[in-house]
Parts: sequence; C-alpha cells; structure tokens
Amino acid sequence: MLYDDLARTLSDAAFERDVRSADLAGLTDEQLGELLPAAHRVHHADVTPATWRAAMAVRQAADERRPRVTPDACRRLFEALVVRSRHSEWAVDLAPGVTALVECAGPWPELAEPARALTESLVARKSIAHPYSLFLVAGLADDTALRAVAERLGEGPIAMDEVDVLTGLTPAERLVMTELDLVDTYSEPESPPAVWQKLADLPPYVDFTRRALEAAADRADGIRSGAIPYLADKAFTAREVAVLGQAARVALLRDEEWLPGVCARLLPGIAVAPTAARAVPSQALLYELVRAAKEFPTPEAVTAIRTARSVTRHAGVPKQLDKLLKKVEAALAQRTEVALRLPELDFDEEGVLRRPAGDGYTAVVTVTETARLTWEKDGRPLRGVPAPVRRDHADLVKELRELVKRVDLQLATLARALEGGLPVDAVHAYGWWRTRLAGHPLAWTVVGGLIWEIETAPGTWQAFLPAVDDLPDAPDDASVRLWHPMRADAETVSAWRDRLVDGQLRQPFKQAFREIYRLTPAEEETRLHSLRFAAHLVHYRRMRGLFRARGWTSRLLGPWDGGDGDEATRVLVSGRWRARFSHTFVDWADDDPVAATDRVRFDRKVDARWQEAPLSEVPPLVFSEAMRDVDLFVGVTSIAADPDWTEQGPARAYWERAGFAGLTETAEARRDALTRILPRLKIADRCTLDDRFLTVRGDLRTYRIHLGSANILMRPDDSYLCIVPSRDRTTAKVFLPFEDDRLSVILSKAMLLAADSEITDASIRAQIDGAA
Repeated sequence: MLYDDLARTLSDAAFERDVRSADLAGLTDEQLGELLPAAHRVHHADVTPATWRAAMAVRQAADERRPRVTPDACRRLFEALVVRSRHSEWAVDLAPGVTALVECAGPWPELAEPARALTESLVARKSIAHPYSLFLVAGLADDTALRAVAERLGEGPIAMDEVDVLTGLTPAERLVMTELDLVDTYSEPESPPAVWQKLADLPPYVDFTRRALEAAADRADGIRSGAIPYLADKAFTAREVAVLGQAARVALLRDEEWLPGVCARLLPGIAVAPTAARAVPSQALLYELVRAAKEFPTPEAVTAIRTARSVTRHAGVPKQLDKLLKKVEAALAQRTEVALRLPELDFDEEGVLRRPAGDGYTAVVTVTETARLTWEKDGRPLRGVPAPVRRDHADLVKELRELVKRVDLQLATLARALEGGLPVDAVHAYGWWRTRLAGHPLAWTVVGGLIWEIETAPGTWQAFLPAVDDLPDAPDDASVRLWHPMRADAETVSAWRDRLVDGQLRQPFKQAFREIYRLTPAEEETRLHSLRFAAHLVHYRRMRGLFRARGWTSRLLGPWDGGDGDEATRVLVSGRWRARFSHTFVDWADDDPVAATDRVRFDRKVDARWQEAPLSEVPPLVFSEAMRDVDLFVGVTSIAADPDWTEQGPARAYWERAGFAGLTETAEARRDALTRILPRLKIADRCTLDDRFLTVRGDLRTYRIHLGSANILMRPDDSYLCIVPSRDRTTAKVFLPFEDDRLSVILSKAMLLAADSEITDASIRAQIDGAA
C-alpha cells in the first residue's frame, strides 16, 4: 500500500497523498530502488508540496540504506538525472547515478545516450564538482565525451598524467576513483576514508603516485635553480594540487621507501622563493601535503615539514605550519608501527655525535634525556660557541642547533608513540625490539627508562627495566611489550615505584605511577555512560588545547548557533573503539569561555558504523586510558584549581566545593609520589600527609595544601591563602619520577610555607598575618 501510494504521488500530479508521517522502513530494498528514478525526476518548481515531500523522503531513505537497483531502474535513474540537468541552473549531482551502478543487481544497462547528455551538460559548466564521477559517466558514453572531460581535468602535466591513468582503468576501477569525489581533504575525519586503502591496492594508481610526486619535486628543483620561471603561488594548478594531495596520501599510507627523499626535496622547495621574495612557489600544495601527512604521518614527513618551516620567508606560513604540525605529531603517535622508526643520524653507540669545526674545535651533540650541543677545543670542554666557529662556521652551528631540535622532537614523538600503544597492548618481536629500539643510539634514551615485559612462556611475562637490568636472553620471536600497572597487583606496582624513586630514574612518560581507572558500581548501574567527571566547570580554551595535544577531536564552543555543546572524541585501538566526552558552553569569565563537563560514552566499530557499547564491554585498557585523559582535562583546566578565581554565583560555589573535594585517580597518584619524595626533603619533619591534604607546619601558621587543586587552607579557621603557582628554583632540584606541574606547584608551596617567617611577598604576608 505504501509503495503504491508513493509511486502514484511521484508520477501522477492529480494524485496527492501526504507521506509526512509515513515510515519508509516498511519498504523493501527492491521497492526503494524502483522508486528512486521517479524521486530524482521530481523538480521542486514543477510539483505540489506533497509530491516534493514524497521525493525527498525516498531520497533520504536511499541515503540511509542500500537500495537494490535493477538494471532497468538504473537506466531510468540516469534518464531522470538528464531531465533534472535540463531543468536546473545548478550542476546535477552524479552521486545517485554512481551509487546506482554500485548497487546494480545485474549487468550495467546500456547508458550511452543519457551518459552523453549528462557529460555535455556538466562539461559546459564553469567548474566540475565531481571530476571522477564525470569521468566514469563520460566513459559510458563514447570517446568524444571522454576526451572532452579529459581536456577539462588535464590542467597541468601532472593532472594530465592522472587522466592517462584514468583512461587505462576498467569501469570497475573508475568506480573506485569516484569515492574521491566525496572526500573533503580540508576536514578532520575521525579516521581516514576507506578509499585511500582501495587506491593503495590499485597498481596503476600506485605507479602514478611516484611519478606525480617526483615530477612535483623536479619542478620545485627547477624553480629553485631558475630553469623554470618563478611565479608566486603559481607553481602548480589547482587540479594538480588536488591530485598531488591524493597521491601523497596513498604513498604515505603505503610508507613507500622512495617517499622520504621526495618529501625532503618537495616540501622545502615549495616553501621558499628562489629570489629574495617572501612569497612561496605554492602555499596551496604545501598545506595540502601537510594535511596528507596529518592523515598518514611518517617521521620523515614531519622532518620535511619542519625543514620547510625553517626555510620559508613568508610571514604567515610558519604560524600555519606550527598549528598543523601539532596535529601531524599527535597523529604520528597513534601510528605506532611507523612512529617507532628513528634515523641514526650518524650518532655512535653511546648516543654521541662529533663534528670537527676547524683549528682543533669540535662540536659534540650528546643525547641523554634530551639532546645537548657543546663545544671542545683539543678535547677540552668550552663554555659556549667559540668566536672563530661562530664567525667561520655559522652554517655548521645553525645545522647542529636544528639537529638538536629535530632529535628532541623525534624522541618526544617516539615517547608519544609508545604511550599511544598502551591501549592497544602493542606487542613486538623481541629480536626487532632489541635491535631497532633497545640497540638504537637515540631510541635507547626513551626505551631504557621504561618498564618492559617479555613472554617467557605462554601467558607468563617477566618484567625488566633496561636502564638498570640486563636484557633477557630470549629468542628473537619472543613477544615483548610495555608493562602496564593495570595488569599488575598493588604490591608489584609499589615495588616498581620504590625502585624508580630510589634510583632517581625519571621515566619518559608516567608509567609506574600511571593512574588506572576501573569500572565503578555507579558506572555499572548507568551501564552506557560514566558521570565520574561530570558537573565540573572548566576553562574551555585550555581544555580544548589539551584535546588537541592528546589526540581528541572537537568542535569550537561559543555563543553562536550550534556552539552550545559538543562531544570531544578520540578513536583508539586502530579505529575499533571510540570515546566521547560531552561538554557544554556555560558563560564567559573575563573573555575566557567557561564550559561544564558531562558524561563519557564509548562506541565500538561494527560493520564500518559506530555503535554505542555498554561500559562493561569496553576493554579495560581502553576504558582506563580514555578516562585518564578525561581526568587530565578536568584536573588541569577546572576553575577549582585557579587561585585567582573571583567570579561569584554558582561558579564560586563550585570553586569552593571542588577545590577541596575528594581526590581523583590522578591526585591519588600524586599523593603516592609524595609519600616517597617527602622523606628525602629538608622539610620532611614539617610535613604530614592525610587522605586529601599535605599539611605543612610553618613558624607562623599551619597550612593544608589540597593534593588535587593545590589550593591552601590556613589553620585554625581554614581561611583560604592565595598563592599564584610558580616553579621555585628549590623544587627544580627535587627529583620527580614523572612530569606533573601540579606536583611541582604543591612542593613549591610546601617549601615556601615551611619557612613562612622568611616570606617577603607583601600580599602573602598580609593574608597570613590577617588570619591570626
């Protein structure tokens, strides 16, 4: 009945049946496919409102489902698109026709006549929105139509080469290429579109990617040498920029061996003019290649981008590249199999590089936790850069300073990549790990300070710390992975923490002291969401910055349409799980937006779609690592930790309540670290720890420092003491087993207040004296 009503409404102007409340889910896939041609033939200017609503309902249902299209319905759909192209001043969308070919339940029908008409209509337009769909359709017509499209798409030699590749593809392969029409390379998808892998499996296109990118690098070289005339921002056509961006994504995805050399030529080559001009050969291509690296990053691509950033003279390019680089580096940390690759850069086995600089001078780059450049004269250390070296070897000095920055970046990227593998429970072959990580002169500085475990028997793991332990004697195919406290008992975790503090071993990231988050009874009851970090007020700009740093994606909140709320998302475990963290815009405080936090949810990928999952089904490591991020977001950006907060009303009530509340897992880890650090300090006899506070006995007052917010209450009346956080030189000398700004602030305040009679700051003394 519904099918018959829809069919008559779409084809008979005299028959009107309002389908506003109809449920099209009752239609079979075959019925929906039969209705599609008539729905696409409808033009809103020529029909009744009821007919237009019926057409839109059918089209929307087709977008949400996969209708079964018979060859006859496919032919009628193409004919309907021809009708629409003649009645519309806008270019007709070929996507329905392409989808019909994908879903066609049988051999493709004869489509030469409608394909020819569509091609003639679209080629005449000023611009072509869907080039690959048009090329597919033109190929269904005849050679004349195909040549007409080829002429439009072949803007520049590289684009023309791609046209030649398209011409040699089969119709089925051209159908794959049409998926590129749906890709917006300016957007930030949660995961790269599947089309890149399909193209990576297409040999003719893979061969083209190398030709295209090498041709682009050759052109950049030609511009630099003067063999090709330089025109600002005109080195490549718009079509070539798009084609090269696509080629780069496929080559980066495949991690081609030839690509690093091409990137090293191409990116710097298009970032600086061959003259003294501040413009560049192609901003568009530079940014497109960086966006490609954001989807499929490699260490070599990051290096090439940084080189381009260092050589450009364009005023705006460095700022834009810095913004994009943060995203590229965050993405590289998630691509662990690639990010773990480090070049040796001529460093010896001890992590030292020496370069002569004339007249007995030697530059020495040493890598411990970070890289450090020093100078020697005949083997004797010098304080700074010798004047003769600065004068006669300025290029060497600049090169080595850049090398230090690059090594530090690579070590930081390696650390982020290893940490990013924790939710995946990444496992490596011991032989590869021993050679490429533990045996690497640079990687060792990161790898050696982390706790690893090797599988000595099925399901039995032995933990070791390479910095102080001998490497296990095990076969090359044994499995090795990072140790995680989630898999250990409390006694083992405590022993590792003691060992690090006793040996003053600082880890590249928080591992032994890592917070773990297990499902609570309240979360088992809510089942689908966690409210553990809900109802907090946060400095939104700071929180959004942390989103980016930790690999979360979010929209911008603000007082505009659609800006009142969002869900920050992070995709984990190779795209199989996704965490969602809700937050809403609340108000402005001194031009700084304040947001309220809400629930955390998890989705799993099922048949290429996200499905919300019960918290009990989320893998424990995935749950723990995602909740750790959210704890970080709230703990660092909460207004409760802002000592200068003066706003009144509900926000002030929250500040007073949350600033001294029970501890989260992050604050508990901070407390655990303090139990080991305090006994080593001179002020140990003035300090005591309880469940939430570090109590410090001064000469004038006794102070309680909250271990979560670092806010201070003074006895006897628990009046608030405002001290703006700072890192005191004294605390800089205190060994901390992990990086934690809040822990440093707490220790700094404790040392200050333990000697409160020596405080000279007038504002602090006035508060202390006023509490008497």
